Amino acid sequence: MGTLLDLYKFPQITYGPFDSILSDKAQFPSLYQMAPKDTSLHQGVVHLMIYFEWNWAGLVVSDDMRGEKFLWEIREEMVKKGVCAAFIEKIPVSERTHMESHETFMPRILTSSIKVIVIHGDTDSLMILRYSQFPIIGMFKVWIATSHWDITMRPLYSQGHSFHGALTFTYLTSEIPGFKTFLKTVTPSKYPHDALLRGFWISAFRCPNQPEYAKQEICSPNASLETLPLCSFDMTMSGFSYTIYNTVYAVAWALHEIFLRISEKRSMLNEEYLEPHSWLLHSFLKKTQFNNNAGDQVFVDEKRSSEAQYTIMNYVFFPNETDALVKVGQFLPNAPLGQDFAIYEDAIVWGWWDAKVPCAVCSDSCCPGFRKTPLEGQPACCFDCTPCPEGEISSQKDVEHCTKCPEDEYPNKQRDGCLPKVVTFLNVKEPLGMTLAFMAVSFSLLTALVLGIFLKFQDTPIVKANNRTLSYTLLISLIFCFLCSLLFIGHPTTATCLLQQTVFGVVFTVAVSSILAKTIIVVLAFKGIRPGSRIRMFMHPRVSVYVVLICSGLQVIFCGIWLGTSPPFPEADTHSQYGHIILKCNEGSAFAFFCVLGYMALLALGSFIVAFLARNLPDTFNEAKYIIFSMLVFCSVWASFLPTYQSTKGKAMVTVEIFSILASSAGLLGCIFIPKCYVILLKPDRNTLEQIKNK
Repeated sequence: MGTLLDLYKFPQITYGPFDSILSDKAQFPSLYQMAPKDTSLHQGVVHLMIYFEWNWAGLVVSDDMRGEKFLWEIREEMVKKGVCAAFIEKIPVSERTHMESHETFMPRILTSSIKVIVIHGDTDSLMILRYSQFPIIGMFKVWIATSHWDITMRPLYSQGHSFHGALTFTYLTSEIPGFKTFLKTVTPSKYPHDALLRGFWISAFRCPNQPEYAKQEICSPNASLETLPLCSFDMTMSGFSYTIYNTVYAVAWALHEIFLRISEKRSMLNEEYLEPHSWLLHSFLKKTQFNNNAGDQVFVDEKRSSEAQYTIMNYVFFPNETDALVKVGQFLPNAPLGQDFAIYEDAIVWGWWDAKVPCAVCSDSCCPGFRKTPLEGQPACCFDCTPCPEGEISSQKDVEHCTKCPEDEYPNKQRDGCLPKVVTFLNVKEPLGMTLAFMAVSFSLLTALVLGIFLKFQDTPIVKANNRTLSYTLLISLIFCFLCSLLFIGHPTTATCLLQQTVFGVVFTVAVSSILAKTIIVVLAFKGIRPGSRIRMFMHPRVSVYVVLICSGLQVIFCGIWLGTSPPFPEADTHSQYGHIILKCNEGSAFAFFCVLGYMALLALGSFIVAFLARNLPDTFNEAKYIIFSMLVFCSVWASFLPTYQSTKGKAMVTVEIFSILASSAGLLGCIFIPKCYVILLKPDRNTLEQIKNK
């Protein structure tokens, strides 16, 4: 029809929902749309769902171009905001009886488990929802209706309980002064020539349409539109009525301008030309703008028309079968962020079953400490909740990926937060550190006591028998062996880390090389006295000194290379022990560390072999048997040290090394020197030259 009217340039003004297709002036040059633009309606609907944390909703739209456009826009917005469409149903607009839809379409919607359903379409096509109500099933739905549907309109015989608690977006309009007062006084007798009003009156007030009732006052003499229920007549001006109001005024203003121009030229025109041609309205309509009685500015030109603003209304159906629309919020697309959306949650009536906000989700939210795991073949809103992996947390709900804590923090048991790690090291103030330090000092004092005994009885045969200088060297090195374990106790620093392994390696090498020198001297002493023995050429007073210096010098060279290439350094280990930051010394080069240990092991093995060869020499001057036992203890301790050291972490690793140092040093002290101290102090009669000669 619009195409035919356009042939004669008849102006056409629409008051229905704004349609972007109709705004094509090349196709519809004579068409004007007075309704505000609904370009942000889908954003308001999704914003409402996000506010109430709904991410699982059904979509019902009319099966036409406008419905397709809205469906495309709202699905795109839902994807952006993480909301999923549980189902999509299209209402056939060409079917007015809705019989087929009543039997198949509505049961699919009402029997689904979806609690939130968005409806978009005009009042006529959506009347199927009113004809197809189910008394019980429909009560468990939350309907979100858009501005194109008048949710209050329903058949007279149909109840409104199924849409009780529905939320609907309506145009935000200003109140027209005097409009309600005018409605209260409207009666058919006041406008006897208005056939539409008469028909409405008969329908609304149940008046029998019989010929004898010529005057409507006889049927309802005191009737007023104010007494009608909301489903029959709304005293509040709706968004479409407000558009019609502005449309009539726009045409009136355009006609006013035309007649004003004509009146100025009235003296020059004949009376038959006072009625203007319809095509003349175009130039005036395009320029028409005015402020209506509500104070709003109205433009006929679509390019200057504003974007729609919406009031969010709550449809309430009372037990006495009356209904009402209550304002519970608003959506202003052009307002600043944070002021564009407002909802009064406490004012909303949700339905018959519960006063709380309904839950419309495909899957329950994942609590902090869990992460979402997508379900294969399901929308993004449907997921499983799995605990965060070891060492990761999630402090918010519905996270897709857990995050790791900073290096100095660790996850709590719930894995929803990070706790500061406990800084730990072998502290001298704690019982373990105090015990080890006490043992180290005690053994060093005991060794010093033994050294004092040897110095006091240095001229006795048992002291002189096995090279006093080597004995003194061995005892002094053992004192330092015990004391070097103190370097491993306390807060690691650069100095202590550099000294720990190097001092330990050097002093232990001195001790083991002294034992090696002792065994060599014993063998040389007894093998070299044989006539013609070639060993005599090696018998020199300084052989023992050379052995100690050479063996220790090689270890010093090894340690120097170690410190020069990859020296030890203090390190904070945040991974070895859960919930702790272990302060320790990193060896720098594990290869260098095990080379130092291997060299000491080689010297110990050499001492053991030489002592074993000298085990059958005369017992009075021979301590080879004691050396064998001491080397057995030494090698046993360090052989068990390696696997234990590699399998422990944190303070236990340091404790193992300290214990190995103390145990091996104590083994040397006990096996070699304690028997001699026993003879010196408790059996002095056996420590005489005469006794030795007799034996």
